[in-house]
Formats: sequence, C-alpha cells, structure tokens
Amino acid sequence: MPTVRGVAAVHYSRDVTSSDLPARLRDALRAADYTYDGVAELLGTTAHTALSRNETVPGLQRTKGETPLETLTRLFLLQTPVTVTAAEQALPDLTDRLAAEGILERSVGEVAARMDVRPYADEERDLWVVSDLTPGLDGTANKVGANHVLGISSASTSLAQLTIREKVSRSLDLGTGCGVQALHLAAHSEQVVATDVNQRALWMTTSNVALNDAGAVDVRDGSFFEPVRGERFDLISTNPPFVISPATGERLVYRDSGLPGDRVVEDIVRAAPDHLTAGGWCQVLANWVIAADRPWDARLAEWIHDSDAWVVQREVVDPATYVELWLKDAGLQGTADYVRRYDTWLQWFAEQGIEGVGFGWINLRRTDAEPTIRLEDWPYDVEQPIAPTIHAWGQAVDLLAGLDDDTLLATHLVARTDVQQETVGAPGAEDPHTVILRQQRGLRRARQADTVEAALLGACDGELSVGQILDALGSLLEQSSDTVRATYLPTVRELIAEGFLLGDRD
Repeated sequence: MPTVRGVAAVHYSRDVTSSDLPARLRDALRAADYTYDGVAELLGTTAHTALSRNETVPGLQRTKGETPLETLTRLFLLQTPVTVTAAEQALPDLTDRLAAEGILERSVGEVAARMDVRPYADEERDLWVVSDLTPGLDGTANKVGANHVLGISSASTSLAQLTIREKVSRSLDLGTGCGVQALHLAAHSEQVVATDVNQRALWMTTSNVALNDAGAVDVRDGSFFEPVRGERFDLISTNPPFVISPATGERLVYRDSGLPGDRVVEDIVRAAPDHLTAGGWCQVLANWVIAADRPWDARLAEWIHDSDAWVVQREVVDPATYVELWLKDAGLQGTADYVRRYDTWLQWFAEQGIEGVGFGWINLRRTDAEPTIRLEDWPYDVEQPIAPTIHAWGQAVDLLAGLDDDTLLATHLVARTDVQQETVGAPGAEDPHTVILRQQRGLRRARQADTVEAALLGACDGELSVGQILDALGSLLEQSSDTVRATYLPTVRELIAEGFLLGDRD
C-alpha cells in the first residue's frame, strides 16, 4: 500500500472485515454519539461550517474536553492527536487493533488518525465512512498520493441525492471509491456489486460495508464494466473519474481515467444500456466538453442509444476556471510546478477546441421502444434529493408513450399540488399581462402561461377528462371545441413532460 500523508505504508489484514472489529467499532462510535447530528450539535454552526471549508480552529475550541465525542471529533475530523487515555475511553480495547489495521497510529502517550472515520447519515440511518484523511486542513499542503481514496465529498452526496431509491433486485456501484454509493444502494437492492481499479478503495469499501452492517456487497477488482461483463442491473450509479486533462501529470485514480477528453463519460453512456435490464436506470454525475464548433447537447445526444435519456447541464465553467479547480485539488497551488502545469493544460484545451466544460447529470433508462431524449440547461436552485423528480420524469415518459390525441383527450389528469400561479399586471388592471406557473418542488420549473393554460391546469383534479375540460373552456371562450383542442393539446403534452400534470394514479 502507498504512503498516506507521509506515514509509512502498511499491510491491511482481513481482520477489519472478518472478525468482531467492525461491530465493536460501530458500537463504540454509536455509544459516543459520534453521529452526523451529534458532531453538528457539538461543534455548533460556526465550527461545523468552518470544518466544511477545511478550517479546524473553531472546532478545536469547541472540543477541549475529553468526552468520547470530543475525542473522536478531534481525532478523526480535526486530525489532532489525543491522549492514549482519552482514545481508550472513546474506543475501549480497540486502539491497538485499529493501529494494526492502519486506521490509527499509537505512540507512547498519544494516538493519531491515519485514516478518516467520518459520521454520515441518510434519511433513516446513522452511517460511518472510512477513507483517507482529508488533505489541506488549515491551509497546509494537500498533495495526495496517486491511489488516494476520497471520502465523503460534494460529488458523492450529489450522486446520492440524484440516485433513484426504488426497490430493485440488482444494482451496480461503478467506480465505488470508499463505497458511499454502495452503502446507499444496499438499503434498497437485493444485491449490490461495487467495482474499482484501486485496491485501497476496494479494501475501504469492504470495510465500510462491514462497519455499517450493510449486508452483502460483492466488491470486484477491475476497470469500469470489465468485472461485470455479460451481467445486467436494474440500477447503475456512478461518479466516474471524469476530469478532462492532457494527462501529463501524475494520475490521481479517484478523478483521472487516463482516457482523452470526456471519453470516459462517453464510454459509460454508450456501454450502459448493454448492462441494464428493461426499464433499468444508469445515473451518472459527469463532466463533458463544450466544443467550439458544436452545441454540447448535440455532442451528447450522439452517445445515447436504446435509452430514454434526461441530461441536465447544471453549470458551465471556462477553461481557466476548470484548470485552476483541479490543480488546487491536486495540491499544486503554490508549488514550483503550478504555472507550468497551468500553461500546458490551458494550451491543450485551446488545441482541442474546448471552449468550456459542462457539469451535470446523465440519466439513462433502458428501453426497446422509441427513446425519449431530453437535454437541457438548468443552472437554477433545485430541491434535494432530486431523485424523486428523475423517477417522476420516467413516469411522464411512460404516460406519454403511444398516447394519441384521442386517448389523451379521454385521460384524467391531476395538477401537481405544489404548483403556484403568479400574476403580473398594472395596479387596478382587470387582467394580468403575465401569468407564471411555478413548481415549488423538484426542479422548481416555471413557465409563462396564458389564462386558458392556467385555467386548464387549475381544472385538472382527476374528475374531468382533458377533452371535457378543453370543451368547457371552449364554451367560455366562445370558440369551437376543435380549435381549442388543436391549440392546447400540445400544451397538455408539455405540461405532462415538464411535471406540471400527472396521471390521476401517480
């Protein structure tokens, strides 16, 4: 195993996963209230927020006692040595065994963390995640090794919030890292397979599954889909090593695939349908190239086949901003090599015709029918978790599939209960000049509507069919039913596709 933060490499035994160590460690962490909520309450808002910025001083001021919770917080989250006595109180009869596993380091009078054991939680469970220590605390150099295993990050939580949580038979955590997604998937999957090329990551995933008593997760060594060749899954969740770079420096496995450009994302999107069951989902957190000579959505649309697809571009950054982000992530800011690497990377972007980089979500659903493909920019605030909205989009696709006009006219729809109407007009005016329909949940879409569209949405409560509502509106407007139907049936389809209208059984 490689060196971790300057400490000599260690050999990891099977003890952490094949003995009582995971259960005893879990019991100790729980007994100390070393949970996400427990730590947040201990630190308070200021220190907790500071820690999210890699600043430890406020946290150190809040943890000067030697309660087990304070000790564990200082030891793992603040990366500060604690006394042997305090460590033994927090981790009774465990410090020597954890030191043997490379999680702790013990000297005559002190105990220090060599790995992070971080409290985490979902809606129902307290969890703990073992990973490599967080680099760069308090502005220190954050250079990490090539096989560094990232812990809980904004990317891992974003993917967790994106991933649909319906019950499934088989799921795949592609490029598992420390196993955060596998822990989530295990809660609603009969079988989970987790893959990675990093041996440290595989060990940590196995450790985290055992530590959280998450059930059976099949951890496999190999690149991308190679370990699951010929297998199919109901759900694939992946945050691949998507950083777009000239690959001229040291490769960091957790973020660098070694493939040119955005090829790693393209390969996953192209290969995913062959590994999905009918109706199965593949959800990808990704970067993609925005080329100078064509729209981003046209490029990505070419990758998609045999799948309904909803691709959402959440952010676009220019090449300089992108290069700075990942050079800092690699700990190169302030080093002698920073300017040279910056120049090389930026020049490579120019040579490749890359105008920017898009960040976003790719959601694929395997289908044998004519695929529905939606690619859109949505840089606005959304409700988290966003997974229910992704699932609802799939339901809308199913509702619209093969729905001819006559069938749509006979369909009973209901308006989403969170949709609000906003009107804009001059004071005292009889009618507003603008009507906005705005969702309060999910993507929080808004669309401008005329009074007929607003009235249509308001009348959709499941009692009357679409045809009956349109005919009634036609009578009020003194227009023929055929005219109103022809004008507003396409609008009804848009309202379903965008989630304003639902089937009366959704």
